[in-house]
This record gives sequence, C-alpha cells and structure tokens, in this order.
Amino acid sequence: MNSALDSIKVLFSAPELKKKIIFTFAILFIFRLLAHVPIPGANIKALQELFSGSQILGFLNVFTGGGMENFSLITLGLGPYINASIIMQLFTKVIPKLEEMSKEGEFGRVKINQYTRMLAVPLCALQSYGMYILLQKQGIILPLEIFDTIRLVITMTAGTIILMWFGELISEYGIGNGVSLLIFAGIVAKLPLSFGQTLATVSSSGITNTLLLGILAIGVISVVVYINEATRNVQIQYARRLRGGRIYGGGSNFLPLRVNMAGMIPIIFAVSLVLAPSLVGGALQGSPNPALAQVAGVINSYFLVGGTAYNAFYFILVFAFTYFYTAVAFNPEDVADNLKKQGGFIPGIRPGHATSEYLNGIVTRITAVGALFLGLVAVLPNLAQSFTGISTLTVGGAGILIVVSVVLETVKSIQSQLIMRDYEANII
Repeated sequence: MNSALDSIKVLFSAPELKKKIIFTFAILFIFRLLAHVPIPGANIKALQELFSGSQILGFLNVFTGGGMENFSLITLGLGPYINASIIMQLFTKVIPKLEEMSKEGEFGRVKINQYTRMLAVPLCALQSYGMYILLQKQGIILPLEIFDTIRLVITMTAGTIILMWFGELISEYGIGNGVSLLIFAGIVAKLPLSFGQTLATVSSSGITNTLLLGILAIGVISVVVYINEATRNVQIQYARRLRGGRIYGGGSNFLPLRVNMAGMIPIIFAVSLVLAPSLVGGALQGSPNPALAQVAGVINSYFLVGGTAYNAFYFILVFAFTYFYTAVAFNPEDVADNLKKQGGFIPGIRPGHATSEYLNGIVTRITAVGALFLGLVAVLPNLAQSFTGISTLTVGGAGILIVVSVVLETVKSIQSQLIMRDYEANII
C-alpha cells in the first residue's frame, strides 16, 4: 500500500508528468460530457429500450460509454476509425507501395496515419446514414428531408473526427495511447450502471449466482493479464565480426513472440459477422413469400443470440480470424531476413528459409493457445449469463480484454517516463 502511495507521490512530484496526467483527465472529462450532449430529433427513451434489447447495439454502445443510446454528438464513437485502422493494416500487407511506406520509419507511420484518418471520414458518413436508416425504421427518428439528413450525417461524422483529434492530443501531450484510453473510458463509464443493475437483481437471481459471477470475473481478469503478457522467447545468437581490428557482436538475445499477437481485433471482426444470420432472419421474417418466411424461422431458431449455434459460430469465427490476423501481422520471412542481415541466427537452425519455417511453426502453435483464449473470452459472457441468469453485466469479454490491455499499456508508459526522468536526472 505504501509503495503504491509512494508511486503516486512520485508521479505528481514530477512537473512534466503531472501536467500530462492532468491534460489526459481533462480530455477524458470533455469526452464524457460530449457523450451526454444529444442530437435533437430522437426519442431517447425508445432508443434506450432498443439498445437494451439488442446485443450487437448494446455491445457497440459500451464502447461509446452510452453515447449511442443517448444519440449524442459522439454516437458513432471511434468505431469508424478502428475499422479504418484495421483496413489500412490489411492494405499495408497486400499493397506493395504501402508496405514500403510502413518501413520508412516515422515518416511512413505519419503518412499511413494520415491515410487512415482520410479513410475514416467516408466510413463515418456511411455508418451515420446506416444509423439514421436503422432508427427511422424503428420509429425512433422521423423521416427527414434530404438537407436535414445531410446535416445529421455531417454532425455525427464531426463527432467522430473530434474524438480522433482528442486521441491524437492525448498521445502527443498526455499519458498513453489516446485512442485506447478513450475506448477504455467509454467502457469503464458503463461499469457503475452495470454493477448497480446487477446488485438490484441479486434478490431475484440469488446471492450464490452473483458470487459465482464475481469469482468468474476475477478469474477471467487474471487469465487475460497472464495471456496478454505471455511470450515465447526464441534465443537469438549473433555472430562475431571483425572490423578495424576490433571484434563486434557475438552476444545473444531473445526474440519475444506474443501468445496473443492479434489482440482483440479478431473479436471485432467476428462481431460484425456473427450477427449476420440473425439480421438476415429478421429481415426475411416479414416477407410475404412463405418459403422465405420459413427460412427466416429456421435461421432465427438456430442462430438465436446467446444460443448454442450462435456461440459455436462466434467461437469458430474468432478462432479463424485470430490465425488470419496473426498471419497478416507477423511475417516470419521478413523476420528471418532481418536476422540474417544483422548477423543473427537461432542456435541449431540454418539462417534464411529454415529460420522462417522454424518461426512459422512456433507462431502456429502459440497462436492456437491465443485463438482458444480469445474464443473463450468472446463466448464466456453468454455462457455466464446462461448459468447465472444475470444479464445486466454488458461489458463482456472483449470489454475486459480492452480494459486490462489499456491499463497494462498505460502503466508501462508511465514507468518508462519515470525511468527516463531518473536517467536524465542522473546525467545532469
């Protein structure tokens, strides 16, 4: 306890760190205010009922801290920017020009970020219009004239652009990754309401189920921390080189391969597809064609949200996307080539193609653990609700994964800045 208090005192005793922390909290406070500034024209009560009855909308609403169900200026949150980032990462691997740009250091990173922001704008406009159509069909928003529709789309797009700007401000002048912290703040903001609703249902669901859910939550957080930090260290030996009468190199190091290289991106991919059968079934349910209506009934019965087929489909999608994204993010051939150029090799493994195959085998095995972990994290909330009967905790496995990852990342950022401060103080 004393060490924690001492660490906090050290943080606020450093003027530069104190300024960054205050700036970060100020931006997060403005973000929370914007989540409660509604756009006129929507029936907020009906909108909240719609979100409480839809798992996909409830899942998306958590990431905006309630901004969606309030139909606020930041209704879309950072969803379009995250989608644009994922698309740009995929494009970087398949478009040679972007791949070359990504290897140009700081300049390439800045250019790719600029392209990501540009791509996020049309995605914002499309999602804004899609949100308007959805709410109009539900009777929450009255049909608008063309100019009013354009104004609504521009307003919602501007809200996401403001959040993108906030994220960059935090990354540059604050503590940690700005976009991650904004998503973290949105998730954490919903926790008090979820816990309050859960406590209110204790009398109906039973104290035993509530304790079981609490123990399960602690266990999940522990496993998430362990898997998120777990790495497979591959020993690297560097050959000795003679230059100018001096011997360089000859040391050894480790290449850390993370068990969960894909992060939570496979869950984001899977969520966009797992509800497709339910959406198709819902759209065909009112069809005048008896055959289509019958197909809709079959789809709705088998792919009921939270049902066995739904959870199995969700798990398979997350498992498959984990392998897919890991293959995109980690290229063993590039790693093997870089090691060869630096004079490094894995003991007992030939440099070049053999090293690439060896690394690919290791990544394939550890990714199986990461994929199994992400799949279980994705479906665990549904399984917990089935066993305990408590459905008020809407954070879900993906939310827990994000919260834990952001906390660990921010703590590491603060520690690195404290180390840098001590290093500079010792030099002076």
